[in-house]
Amino acid sequence: MGGFFGTISKGECAHDLYYGTDYNSHLGTRRGGIVTYDGTTFQRTIHNLENAYFRSKFESDLPRFKGKSGIGVISDTDSQPIVLKSHHGRFAITTVAHIHNLDNLAQEMIQKGKHFSEFSSGNINQTELISLLVDEGNTFEEGIEHLFNKIQGSCSLLLLTEFGIIAARDKLGRTPVIIAKKEGAYAVSSEPCGFPNLGFETEYFLGPGEMVHITADGFTQLRKPNKKMQICSFLYVYYGYPVSDYENINVDEVRYKAGFENGKQDTTDADFISAIPDSGIGYALGYAAGKGIPYKRAMIKYTPTWPRSFTPANQSMRNLVAKMKLIPNKTLLRNKRVIFSDDSIVRGTQLKDNVEFLYGYGAKEVHMRISAPPLLYPCKFIGFSAQNSDLELITRRIIQDLEGDHTKHLDLYQNPCTTEHCAMVDCMRKRFNLTSLKFNTIEGLVKAIGLPKEQICTHCFDGSSYF
Repeated sequence: MGGFFGTISKGECAHDLYYGTDYNSHLGTRRGGIVTYDGTTFQRTIHNLENAYFRSKFESDLPRFKGKSGIGVISDTDSQPIVLKSHHGRFAITTVAHIHNLDNLAQEMIQKGKHFSEFSSGNINQTELISLLVDEGNTFEEGIEHLFNKIQGSCSLLLLTEFGIIAARDKLGRTPVIIAKKEGAYAVSSEPCGFPNLGFETEYFLGPGEMVHITADGFTQLRKPNKKMQICSFLYVYYGYPVSDYENINVDEVRYKAGFENGKQDTTDADFISAIPDSGIGYALGYAAGKGIPYKRAMIKYTPTWPRSFTPANQSMRNLVAKMKLIPNKTLLRNKRVIFSDDSIVRGTQLKDNVEFLYGYGAKEVHMRISAPPLLYPCKFIGFSAQNSDLELITRRIIQDLEGDHTKHLDLYQNPCTTEHCAMVDCMRKRFNLTSLKFNTIEGLVKAIGLPKEQICTHCFDGSSYF
């Protein structure tokens, strides 16, 4: 996915930019970048983050960043920000985007005589493509509108110009953009969790497709928001940091509500409930309250060297990280019937390893409760699952085993009342050696979020989508 942060101040902005960008670190692990503008020069640095923290990579660079405005990004894809000089003037751009028709748009650009100079792993850098699309407009506003009309997928962006920062939220609002202020400065971010510690107060949530121009004195609307919204439901399930609010709805409160409702309906006998940290904790706490059993920390994340991280790109590294950063508590588990909660099951590799650990440490029964419905469709809009094949999803592999064709009867498998859905879940239970396995429903997740269904993107669960 990725996250960005920008700030513009009446004084030097580098420290706010450095820490504000770092507060987006849970959204990506591949690359980080910062660019500042001092009234004359754009100063940019990009680092690889696959084997290091953002702060450790950029701390030595801080003295070089001068100026009263800047933007930064944590990216799980491109090298960015990109700095350009065009008919708009000089500007820098950073994005949170997943362009479904990237290759087709790149070919259109090449046929027009455009060229690409920046590459990510040998592929077109989508942030550079986005900058070229923006550059086709007579103004920044026209260019961003043109971008929205051309892409399939999602794109929110920040432009650092010679006259301030332009922020634009994805046309269907799949990813959030939030503005905050403090005395003498404004900030804009994908994540509001870093605002309080930097002295900022949340001021405004951009609507879908909305554009604003931000200065140290305030912000001006350049484009009104669209009426239709499709905010990503997975923000509330997994991506979002617990203290964050999107559309004025708190992430941890959503997880707690979902867990509470599911816990009330659960008749399973168990000694306590625990969580696969971190994104399963809010749901587990709600589940414990709803079911009326204790919450205990039977699995702990080793935070000193394994912080909360997004899924690494390499499968073997995913397996290693999943194993090394979680430590079961043998004393709590020994001879106990335990319900565990997790945010989702994507490939299933991590869950399989975790269940083996739990039995190995003495658990008598292991029940799993998932705060999201089963993932049946690859994400087209933020790209968090099944990047290469539908069969990366454990659900599709099981449907392949059951049907001989992983594309058959998907509407039946997504309906929790059908025999097909029950058969799929039971196959997963047996494959992971679980005593029982239950998922949240789409209706339950939507109710916990509290927005109308049509305002929430649930494509990964039910295949619904809008471009």
